[in-house]
Amino acid sequence: MRKITRLAPLALVAALALTSCSAPVASDEAVTADSVASISYAIWDENQIPALEANIAAFNEIYPKIEVKIDITPWAQYFTKLQTQASGDTLPDVFWMNGPNFQLYAANDQLEPMTDLIDDGDVDPANYVEVLNDLYSFDGVQYGMPKDFDTVALWYNKAILSEAGVAIPDETWTWDDFATAAKTVSDTLADQGVYGVATGLTGGQEGYYNTILQAGGSILSEDGTSSGYDDPNTIRGLQFWADLIADGSSPNLQQLSDTPHNAWFTSSKTAFFWSGTWSVAELASASNTLDLNVAPLPQDEKQATVIHGLANVVSAGSEHKSAAQAFQAYLGSEEAQTLQAEMGAANPAFIGAGQAFLDSVEHFDLEVFIDEADNYAYPFPISKDTAAWTTIENELLPQAFSGTRTVEDVADELATRMNEALAKE
Repeated sequence: MRKITRLAPLALVAALALTSCSAPVASDEAVTADSVASISYAIWDENQIPALEANIAAFNEIYPKIEVKIDITPWAQYFTKLQTQASGDTLPDVFWMNGPNFQLYAANDQLEPMTDLIDDGDVDPANYVEVLNDLYSFDGVQYGMPKDFDTVALWYNKAILSEAGVAIPDETWTWDDFATAAKTVSDTLADQGVYGVATGLTGGQEGYYNTILQAGGSILSEDGTSSGYDDPNTIRGLQFWADLIADGSSPNLQQLSDTPHNAWFTSSKTAFFWSGTWSVAELASASNTLDLNVAPLPQDEKQATVIHGLANVVSAGSEHKSAAQAFQAYLGSEEAQTLQAEMGAANPAFIGAGQAFLDSVEHFDLEVFIDEADNYAYPFPISKDTAAWTTIENELLPQAFSGTRTVEDVADELATRMNEALAKE
C-alpha cells in the first residue's frame, strides 16, 4: 500500500520528473517533503482557477518540490478531449469527473481505486456527503474523491424585476407564478431587449431535469434500465421550456447559442437564470452582482431539484500514482475544501465546511442551495453509459424546444432510442 507521509493535514502531490538534486517520486513510493514531481490537473471551469491556485499554493508550503500544472479545457470539449486521451493512454494524472461519465471510465479500468487511501486512513468517506461517495463508487469500490455538490436554484435580478413591476420570487412560487413573471418582464421591457429567463437547455441539469422531477416524471427508471421520457408527466416537464420560448419569455435556441445563457444574465438582459452553486463565483464578480440574488426553484406537483457533484479522480495509467493520489487526497481535505468555499468556487462536499461557502458572498442567500439539498434533492440520473443516451437527448430535444416538432413526438422517439441504448449496456 502507498502510504502518504503526513507533514500537515494531507496534501497535494505529483508525477513527472523535475530537474533537481532529489530523485523524482516513483509510482509506489511514499510522498514526503523532499519528493520531486510534476503532475497535470485537468479541469473545465476557469471561474474556479483562483481557488485551485490557492489550493496548490497551500499545498506547496508542505510539498515545495511538487509542481501541479492546471490544464483547462472548456466544458464543451472537455470529455471529447478526455476520451481521446483515454484511447491514447495519455490521461491527465488527476482530473475532474462528473456523474454521467464516471461509470464508463471506471468500468473500463481507466481510474485508480481509492482503496489504499481509505484503508491507510488518509481519506475517511464518512467526512463527505454520502450520495457523492455512492455516485463515484463502482462495483463496491470508490474511485472519486468528492469535491463539491450542487443543486439548482432560481437566480434573479432585483433591478429588472422592480422596473417590470414583478415581485421577488420566494419558496411559494409555482410554475404559473414563474411563467407569468417571466412573460411580464419580456413584454414590459421588450424595447430594451430584456427577456424573462435564459437557461441552459443543452443538458438537463440546469433546466428540464428539474421541471421533469417537479412534474412527477422521471428521466430514468430507478434501476437504470428504462427511459422515463414517454411518461406524460415527463413530457409536461419538457413542455414548460418549450412554452417559455414560444411565448417570448426566453430567447430562442439560436439566440442562446449565439450568446451563452449566463451572459444574458450577467449583462442584465434577463431577469431569471436557473443555475447551480457553480455560478456563485462568476455572479459574485459580475458588474451587476449587487442586483442579483437567489431563491428556491418554482414548484409544480412538488418541489424538486437535481443534486450532483464533481470528484477528483486519478488516472490508472499515471506513472506517478502515489503522488497523484496524495494530491487527490489533499483536495478532499477540510483545509482545501474550506479554502474553495471561502472563495465562492464551490459548495464543498466535506461535511462541516459548508458554512464558509454560505458566508462567501454576503449579498447572496446561498442557504437556499443547502435547504434544497436537505429537503427535496434527487440524484442526477446516470447509467453505465450515460453519454450514449444524453447524446440522443441533445440531438432530439432542441427540436421540441424550438417548436419544429411537438414535445410529445420528440419525447416518444427519445424514449424509444434511449431504451435501445440502455439495452446495450
